[in-house]
Amino acid sequence: MERLPTWLWVDALIRRVEVAGASAFVVQKGDHSRGDTLIKVARLDGTAAVYLPSTNLDGERVFLNLIVQGVGPDEASVDAYVTRARQRDSDLWIVEIEDREGRHFLTEEVEGDAG
Repeated sequence: MERLPTWLWVDALIRRVEVAGASAFVVQKGDHSRGDTLIKVARLDGTAAVYLPSTNLDGERVFLNLIVQGVGPDEASVDAYVTRARQRDSDLWIVEIEDREGRHFLTEEVEGDAG
């Protein structure tokens, strides 16, 4: 299945976030059509999570909650990871979601989430 252009996917994500009453910001714009998107979710209490796109064994796009790799839940470790990711990939889109409930608003499967 053909993937949406990144800018359109990001716009749709931000719209879902805003409709639910949370906030989302594009921290870094990457490649307009094919850049990957890193999602940071800040719970506004000093904790956060970071989600990175991947491909599952069936070739479908999924997101990985990097908590399983030891990134988070403290916001400082998430921010350090985001900084390193920005430095190594200029085509990367970075979206920060601020939501006290910690919702990521992704419609894709998320691996590594509790529950």
